[in-house]
Formats: sequence, C-alpha cells, structure tokens
Amino acid sequence: MITVHHLDNSRSLRIVWLLEALQQPYELVTHHRDPQTLLAPESLKRLHPLGKAPLIVDEGLTVAESGAIIDYLTERYDDGRLAPPMSTPAHRDYRYWLHYAEGSAMPPLVMHLVFSRLGKPPVPALLRPVAGKLGQGVQAKFLDPEIERHLAFWASTLGEHAWFAGADFTAADIQMSFPVLAVESRRGIGDFPAIGDWLARIRARSDYQRAVAQTGELNLSATR
Repeated sequence: MITVHHLDNSRSLRIVWLLEALQQPYELVTHHRDPQTLLAPESLKRLHPLGKAPLIVDEGLTVAESGAIIDYLTERYDDGRLAPPMSTPAHRDYRYWLHYAEGSAMPPLVMHLVFSRLGKPPVPALLRPVAGKLGQGVQAKFLDPEIERHLAFWASTLGEHAWFAGADFTAADIQMSFPVLAVESRRGIGDFPAIGDWLARIRARSDYQRAVAQTGELNLSATR
C-alpha cells in the first residue's frame, strides 16, 4: 500500500486528492507544523534531506515533489482518466499546467507571503518599521501586478473551457488547486468569476471532499 506523508496545511492535500480520484488505497501519515515557526517538523527530515511534504513511499520507493509524485502515480495507476494520452494536444496542455503550477504560479505567491512578514517577528523589533515598509513597497510595485497577470491568465483559460487542460478534469487541475486556493485565502478571487466557478466545481467533487475529510480544510493565510 502507498504511504502518503502529509503536512497539515500544505501542498500534500493534492496527493491525497489524487489518490482518492484514482481510487487507489493508501495509508496517511500526518506531520504537524511547529506551532511557533509553522515550519515542518524534524520527522520529515528523517524521511528526506529537505524535510518537505508531500512524500510518498510505494514498495520501498520514496518519491518527493508534487509534480514528480503526480507523474509517478498517473503513469503507474491511472487508467487514462486523469492524464490525457501522450503526444496529443490535450497532453501538452496538461503537462504545461502540471509544471506551471509550481514553476511560475507559486514563486510570486511565496515571495508575497515572505515580504508581507517583514514587519513582524522574527524580524528584530528595531528593524520592523523599515522592513515592513520595504515589504509593502515590493508587494505593491512588483508582486501584486505579477499576481494579477497570473489571475488574468487563469481566468482567460477557464473562460475558454471548464478545466485547465481542456474540457475534462485532469491531474493538472489537482496540481493547480494549491496556487488558486492560496490566492483565494490571501487576496480573494471575487473579481474573477471564471476562477470562482472552477473552485466551486472542484469543491463539488466527491474525491476532493473525501481528501478534505482526511486532511482538513486548507487555511493558507496561516502558513509561512
């Protein structure tokens, strides 16, 4: 049986969701963040040098990184429902969104979160006023406009078809769920109805609901 190492409030919800969508049995091992730093615990570092989640272990093989895990699981266990056939236009779109999620979408979101915390502990108290203003400036001048461009890109794509890779739900939608939920938590997406409609569709899926029942709802505004 596949073992999923899940960190609360993290990207690893996607892997639990994927396994639910694949109807593949798994064992869930949950690791909890340090309540002060919100960082992953030492228990994950004993499994992988970077100490990050998600991780899966399947027949003695440890696989890390969400995109690599999704590729591994769909190649081994999918019957064609969650990944379009190779060498088709649909597969090219699927592969693009699968890698775009972490390669392009997440970096400005992570940077935005980091700069938003410059005026708070653990930054030394004497530096917080200056650091906070610096963070606000970088957010307003660079990161906010960059995130708006990504949102417009998502909305344009979802205005053309129901799912990111085309007419059908795929694992690319599972991978894209984390950046979209992150933006919803920290900024809101009310001014992009096509994105809101997509979120409503994923939340209506029984496999997503089963995954959330296992891991809990994401609260990304609370994570580092």
